[in-house]
Amino acid sequence: MNFARKLGVILRRHLFNMWINGFVSSVLVPDRARWMLLRASGIPVERSVIDARGFIGSRTVTIGKGSSLNYGVFLDGSAQVSIGRGVSIGMNALVLTGSHELGSPDKRAGELNSAPVTIEDGAWIGANAVILPGVTVGRGAVVGTGAIVMKDVAEGSVVMGNPARVVRRIDEPDAARA
Repeated sequence: MNFARKLGVILRRHLFNMWINGFVSSVLVPDRARWMLLRASGIPVERSVIDARGFIGSRTVTIGKGSSLNYGVFLDGSAQVSIGRGVSIGMNALVLTGSHELGSPDKRAGELNSAPVTIEDGAWIGANAVILPGVTVGRGAVVGTGAIVMKDVAEGSVVMGNPARVVRRIDEPDAARA
């Protein structure tokens, strides 16, 4: 790749970052209107509530209708991040799609690896939770506050802790508990 092309790639990425993570994620944009600006910027976002101060790493992020992302949610863009419909994500949660191989003693953070993350419809991710690359959070699952999720979470499960462990299953349907 020649110098001019490399420079163009860097500038486009920087401008994207300034627009999305500078202006669009700022408190200047109303929470209920942010999804429209994201969509107009080429990010596939359906009508949702996205609070200020979040981070969206690339156009590989998708957000389904009726989802709610609280303040400071970080959505890495090294690989696809798919957020289903009706998902709630608590403040300062991290959804990571990139990590590094173990490198040599001279530089332990080796080559970049990436793997997609999927959060299925109706899931609830608590504040300060961390979802690691390659994880799928199943439909209607709950990830507790501060949990570090390293493996897939089954549909209708509640996980908590570090590393996240299943603490219970949510009975279906809710009417059965009444």
